[in-house]
Amino acid sequence: MPRKMRLSDINLMFALLSQNNPDPKTELTFQNSYTLLVAVVLSAQATDVGVNKATKRLFAEADTPEAMVALGLEQIRNHIKTIGLFNTKAKNVLALSEILIDQHGGAVPQDRDALEALPGVGRKTANVILNEAFGKPTIAVDTHIFRVSNRTGLAPGKTPDAVEKELLRRVPERYKKGAHHWLILHGRYICKARKPDCSSCFIERFCLFKQKIS
Repeated sequence: MPRKMRLSDINLMFALLSQNNPDPKTELTFQNSYTLLVAVVLSAQATDVGVNKATKRLFAEADTPEAMVALGLEQIRNHIKTIGLFNTKAKNVLALSEILIDQHGGAVPQDRDALEALPGVGRKTANVILNEAFGKPTIAVDTHIFRVSNRTGLAPGKTPDAVEKELLRRVPERYKKGAHHWLILHGRYICKARKPDCSSCFIERFCLFKQKIS
């Protein structure tokens, strides 16, 4: 059985993360819930920096589903061609925009099932939208959160779904809304995949990682 961080330590760890970054937010650039949805769909297997560069011009021309549909597939593709899997992503952005117009009055739904029914939207993306756009206490498990949760002993699990369930069970309620962002940022800049920066980690004393790097 993997070692698990003590619940008392989890509370202290998130208290420190909260103090260090009281109002954590996504690093994706967006103007509204629709552009956030598009940006998150585009971010699959891509960096936030790369997505932000591509969407700067895209969102200047189309920041609503109606404007995106009017822009058309070819123009969407041209705007995002620097992002991996851009052909498939362009088709998904156009298709989800059409569905939002036809089925949701042009608005991004606040319902998980409705979100996951959109092209290019899975559980992780739906969690991001519910959390960032609508303030729901969801935790989207990406590669950073999966790594940090397992490495530290915070919420060990063999799959993203298993880690998500453990996080929802173990993270104190008052920290659930910000947990997604705190853990992503920690994994992106400190608890990095190849070489974690343990010497700069201010929550290191709670971490159960055996191969800590001083």
